[in-house]
Amino acid sequence: MPVPSQDQRAAAPLAELTTLGLGGPPRRLVEAASEQELIAAVRELDAAGEPLLVLAGGSNVVIADDGFDGTVVLVRTRGIERDGDSLLVQAGERWDDVVAEAGAQALAGIEALSGIPGSTGATPIQNVGAYGQDVSQTVASVRVLDRRSGAVEELDAAACAFTYRHSAFKGSDERIVLSVRFDLDAAPDGLGRPVAYAELARTLGVEVGERAPLREVREAVLRLRRGKGMVVDPSDPDSVSAGSFFTNPILDAPAFAALRARAAADGAGDPPAFPEPDGRVKTSAAWLIQRAGFERGHGDGRIGISAKHTLALVNRGGGTTAELVALAREIAAGVQAAFGVALVPEPVFIGHRW
Repeated sequence: MPVPSQDQRAAAPLAELTTLGLGGPPRRLVEAASEQELIAAVRELDAAGEPLLVLAGGSNVVIADDGFDGTVVLVRTRGIERDGDSLLVQAGERWDDVVAEAGAQALAGIEALSGIPGSTGATPIQNVGAYGQDVSQTVASVRVLDRRSGAVEELDAAACAFTYRHSAFKGSDERIVLSVRFDLDAAPDGLGRPVAYAELARTLGVEVGERAPLREVREAVLRLRRGKGMVVDPSDPDSVSAGSFFTNPILDAPAFAALRARAAADGAGDPPAFPEPDGRVKTSAAWLIQRAGFERGHGDGRIGISAKHTLALVNRGGGTTAELVALAREIAAGVQAAFGVALVPEPVFIGHRW
């Protein structure tokens, strides 16, 4: 079988490359430091019929204990280029560095996404978001390698088919993200976009819809995230996670009415409601999990719920992916039994199924 010419490493456990610290070894690992190397590696491996996993920040994946029976291509591409009020960012660039650079260049639009771990290439796949901002609000285009045709393509935002924590890329490995272009707002006054999230507005001392300095927004978001164990920190065991493990359910009106009635009958109170433009209602996965009996800190083993954030499942040390998935399934089953709502995992599962 042809061997890619890029830098190769011994197949150490993938746990070392994930924020969860879980996952067995691949058969082989190849590192790509440039777009050209990444394209060449993928093309060679595909031509050889070799199973392929592209990995960068490792922040939103749950890899099986047996690892990956194929080659992992580790994306280490770097580069942030400004073009007017846009930033063109290579897929391997650390996301929080991009947010910091945008703020330093007085560009607004992603400041509330500070502190999110992982690489830039993952952001359009997941349509990552926090504190009232989603990358779908600023992604102008995504440069991809189409593995079916072998061609490099530039997809505009419409072709990305963004929805809540989802895109045309999620759930499929047919396209490899090479770089992302973000259209941002020039902020000569140093102010970010209008604050859209109540908790962030309270922290900043402004009203929802008001603007605040980019630097202050970033600092406030980082404080909030650290308080929830959502900034990767080697000294914080509650940060050894994949971030929010479940997405917030979006229900049609009858389903939300049924949830509200069931919660009231059980004495659980009124579930949070965030109306969507299409008439559906988003509710809180954390609220459902807590009301189903799973509190922060739940679990006395090596895997548990974060003591700081109900949505984060953490590896307290020496845990396994099997243990993590078992807990996640227990939580999902508990919520289903209590409220009739199906929770959907946010991370990507590698080597096993949900």
